[in-house]
Amino acid sequence: MSAPAERPWTADLGDGTYRNPVLNADWSDPDVVRVGEDFYLTASSFGRVPGLPLLHSRDLVNWTLIGHALDRLEPAADFAVPRHDCGVWAPSLRHHAGRFWIFWGDPDHGIQQINAEDVRGPWSAPHLVKAGKGLIDACPLWDEETGEAYLVHAWAKSRSGIKNRLTGHRMSPDGRELLDEGKTLIDADTIPGWFTLEGPKLYRRDGEFWILAPAGGVSTGWQGAFRSREFFGPYEERVVLAQGRTEVNGPHQGGWVTTPAGEDWFLHFQERGAYGRVVHLQPMRWDAEDGWPVIGDGGEPVTVHTKPVAPEQSAAAPASGDSFPGGRYGRQWQWTADPRPGWTVEHGGDGLRLSCVRTAYAHDLRALPNVLVQRLPAETFTVEADLTLGSEVPGAKAGLAVLGDAFSWIGLERPADGADGIRLVHRYAETVAEHERDAEHGRAAPDGTARLRIEVTAGARCRFFADTGDGAGFRASGQVFAATPWRWVGALLGLFATAPPGTGPAGTACFTGFRTTP
Repeated sequence: MSAPAERPWTADLGDGTYRNPVLNADWSDPDVVRVGEDFYLTASSFGRVPGLPLLHSRDLVNWTLIGHALDRLEPAADFAVPRHDCGVWAPSLRHHAGRFWIFWGDPDHGIQQINAEDVRGPWSAPHLVKAGKGLIDACPLWDEETGEAYLVHAWAKSRSGIKNRLTGHRMSPDGRELLDEGKTLIDADTIPGWFTLEGPKLYRRDGEFWILAPAGGVSTGWQGAFRSREFFGPYEERVVLAQGRTEVNGPHQGGWVTTPAGEDWFLHFQERGAYGRVVHLQPMRWDAEDGWPVIGDGGEPVTVHTKPVAPEQSAAAPASGDSFPGGRYGRQWQWTADPRPGWTVEHGGDGLRLSCVRTAYAHDLRALPNVLVQRLPAETFTVEADLTLGSEVPGAKAGLAVLGDAFSWIGLERPADGADGIRLVHRYAETVAEHERDAEHGRAAPDGTARLRIEVTAGARCRFFADTGDGAGFRASGQVFAATPWRWVGALLGLFATAPPGTGPAGTACFTGFRTTP
């Protein structure tokens, strides 16, 4: 387990109110469920491993990361290399028959399901419920009154040629197979002004089927609600949350939950460029006259609001800093592809030892599977890491990176020309097509060690610094780098170690601390 981490952001204002976002990092496409007095949340993990993060809260405001439900991505051959925008899309988290269930759509393979008695696992192996291209955003429903089960999903046009449509199935109660060919529940092409309908969440309330689903695009859309007396429709629709007069663009796609005190709340995301999709909490009520949900402040997002009625909980946020106790990394870290044995080296002390993995792709961090990454933890923050490069192989290098469609890293390298010593390097690539270029190189690191720092300011503008132990302290390196997301994934912080192709071990790089501060 990691040591307690710094918390660059806490949503709890300490006076009985909270501010949005409650999760100020890239917890994309959130879904939430309550079991007893506990709330659990999962989110898209795309091509990162482990996948399907699991967060816990007692008050919907203060969240901690308690683990992941998916150890590896399948098929293994597809995820042996980074596929940053593929993999796990928009999962749904439910609790039924004494078990937790997660359904998700892999846009290239189909709808999958796992389940567990305990949210901390062990989780079952992934089961393919419906095979096909472009099947995304799956959500199950077990009707406790009739014993019947249902599934709804959306479509990715990039794989299927279909979009703006939700498809429904009857499902076996064990969640393993679909009982019909499926039927279009909602074709939003027939609703004036609606486009890109996706991300459905399926519920039952007062004898009606409800589908809460976003439309209008990730950064510009709104939250819709649909209701029908029959699962297969017809459904009537209403917009229940939109940006309105606020600065919260595209508020949509999330989950509804009811607290033990009987309050209704809605968790959704807001797309924020390099920061990814941050999570907001909105009050929710049901209109007494027409029965439709009203989310936020009359259908617009709130910035500050009274907290849910819930047991007292200490201010908390998912960990970001890590001292790597016992040589192990914390739950906040993920690999950019399915991990392989030997990427980390076990040892008895503190500090993370990464093997300098031999590769022909060391010039492009976006192509490397052995990059250990985590989300940007806040809008503005500073991260520091202490690095020792313990490799004698010419061309071996290791560093601290900001990784996205463009990337930049600062670290240490043993010169490829065989010259003695280890030097500080700072490199970047600004477009997908180009390889890394030097921002700075040649500065000596006499002891093969350096303290690395990245200062991130508003707009995800990153300034790189290093202290090589020469008495000059931290010095700035290169120009300001503007972090960029991938198509669906926010920018990431990363640690890596590589060496040129060859045979035999190539040594290690040791990171003895990773600190994040506001």
